[in-house]
Amino acid sequence: MGIFSFLARKGAGQTGQTEQEKEDLQKSLGKTKESVFKKLARAVAGKTVVDDQVLDELEEALVTSDVGVETTLAIIERLQERVKREKYLGTDELARVLREEIAELLVGNKPVADPWLSEGKKPYVIMVVGVNGVGKTTTIGKLAYLFKENGAKVVLGAADTFRAAAVEQLQEWGRRTGVPVVAQSMGSDPASVAFDTLKSAVARDADIVIIDTAGRLHNKVGLMNELSKIKNVMKKVVPDAPHEVLLVLDASTGQNAIEQARQFTAATEVNALALTKLDGTAKGGVAIGISAQFKIPVKYIGVGEKITDLQLFDKKAFVDSLFA
Repeated sequence: MGIFSFLARKGAGQTGQTEQEKEDLQKSLGKTKESVFKKLARAVAGKTVVDDQVLDELEEALVTSDVGVETTLAIIERLQERVKREKYLGTDELARVLREEIAELLVGNKPVADPWLSEGKKPYVIMVVGVNGVGKTTTIGKLAYLFKENGAKVVLGAADTFRAAAVEQLQEWGRRTGVPVVAQSMGSDPASVAFDTLKSAVARDADIVIIDTAGRLHNKVGLMNELSKIKNVMKKVVPDAPHEVLLVLDASTGQNAIEQARQFTAATEVNALALTKLDGTAKGGVAIGISAQFKIPVKYIGVGEKITDLQLFDKKAFVDSLFA
């Protein structure tokens, strides 16, 4: 019995997802699965026992699947401990052990679709950061739809005032989702927009506030100062805001996404991740690398272009789908 027959038995069930969500997730991970499986199959071809050679080839397979060097080494070290502890580990057991170790490395539990209730914060304030082009504004629009569908009153803030297109795009998402957008003219002070947004949200008795910010990395000091100013101003309205600093990353950029995570986590206190464009890449392994390396939970993943194609990240469902 080989790696593929083992995986076929284990499937992607028992995750609490709907059948449509499972199907969408598996479809979005198709290219990643194909890439990973080919490399895993080569690593265990003709082998019966997980020895040093298998681990070396597995290490190469994970690194080249954009899991990242640091996370790959952690996985290999865990596998070496399992081999030592269990004395005999056959290649037909490798998939099971690998699934378990990867799931263990992924940070956090499955997030909820109603954080304003579960966290007891109202309004629950999310500040969204990320470079231009990663799908940041689109993710905000899909989040607004997700929360509204779960019964929340949502307000959006267009604090990316350095690009007229960013404000217009967010306003269009507001129209599509029926969610109010607070905006000022291009070039306005982003902190002023954030302040007005929270004041509006409190007046509207909103449950969720999502603040867009400028996606610039050319000056980390400037970025840090800008984000700090936005946070400080928001605290004048909601003392413990923001409750979530959500970093949006494009999964298709692989190692560039890890570098962006490094720079943004140095600039501000990121405590949640959203990974976009998983459906168009073979680099979905980067979700494992980023979460494990930076100890930040992935909360949302983009699995397609439709407004409904933003899922709460369930690490068990992700690993099951990756190996299904």
